[in-house]
Amino acid sequence: MSDQEEQRVLRVKGRVLVGPDEVRDELWAVGGRITYERPPGADGAVTVRGWALPGLVDAHCHVGLDRHGPVDAATAEEQALTDREAGTLLIRDAGSPSDTRWIDDREDLPKIIRAGRHIARTRRYIRDYAHEIEPGDLVAYVAREARRGDGWVKLVGDWIDREAGDLTACWPRGEVEAAIAEAHRLGARVTAHCFAEESLTDLVEAGIDCVEHATGLTEDTIPIFAERGVAIVPTLVNIATFPDLAAGGEAKFPRWSAHMRQLYDRRYDTVRAAYDAGIPVYVGTDAGGSLAHGLVAGEVAELVKAGIPPLEALSATTWGARRWLGRPALEEGAPADLVVYDDDPRADVRVLAAPRHIVLNGRVIG
Repeated sequence: MSDQEEQRVLRVKGRVLVGPDEVRDELWAVGGRITYERPPGADGAVTVRGWALPGLVDAHCHVGLDRHGPVDAATAEEQALTDREAGTLLIRDAGSPSDTRWIDDREDLPKIIRAGRHIARTRRYIRDYAHEIEPGDLVAYVAREARRGDGWVKLVGDWIDREAGDLTACWPRGEVEAAIAEAHRLGARVTAHCFAEESLTDLVEAGIDCVEHATGLTEDTIPIFAERGVAIVPTLVNIATFPDLAAGGEAKFPRWSAHMRQLYDRRYDTVRAAYDAGIPVYVGTDAGGSLAHGLVAGEVAELVKAGIPPLEALSATTWGARRWLGRPALEEGAPADLVVYDDDPRADVRVLAAPRHIVLNGRVIG
């Protein structure tokens, strides 16, 4: 960082939402870091005004991936920029076959926490997305991706079984238990793609840390998730595609199509029941496969529609999500990554769809 960058001063004036119950009138950024003390050089500071939140979190996003598999660097950059313009400044990349480490050197792009590449059963996932392996290799591949990622590993917990004509679990209990134990030994948490009911009991009892989508939660599994503190990332903007998926597969897999419609029909009830039971719920869009990037505001609105209180839905993409991922929000000394809005997002989460300013590493970039 040059001397000029070290001295760069930004003032955010208005209402700074430091936490759910803490609001300040102003925030300063010096050399890209937050302070609440008036710094030297304050008189020449750039000033932005409005309602400030920590940079939004998309906890299920795939930079470097599209519907066909890995993408080139230019496409990955475009994806990251689209997320940034929507206010997403921290991404948990829940599985990607692309090497996106170069993004870490770009101060103008969101920060990424990677889960390595998906690990799936042979011919039981989308082509060119995952390592496709058999159960005997699961522990070794989990160890590989634990070392490659940033503290997370992503399994495909269930997928359509063509012989059964429906969703079935991908992994035997013993192998997934050993694999999760190995990830934990290496300091990584494990999450899994799960649509259906069947895979959830084995995964939660094997020590899983998080489940993506989690549409198959029931009154039998919700209490176990709550007791063990296993988080879910519902990706409701992705679940909205289930009717179209079901229609496309109806002729060949009628049982699967009916099952997908059932999961879709009860999606809001499932999320609300999970929240009411005390299961941690976080915002994720599943962008980068068949979905566009930049949908974080829509996902927050979906959580509210499901019955989660607006302030809790906000926390699921700001203070709470950052705490869960081990990243700072707007505390003293944290990187100055924040989004500024014209109106109070606590009063109406739809405000998130129209950021006034994006501040990344103390720079106003939008």
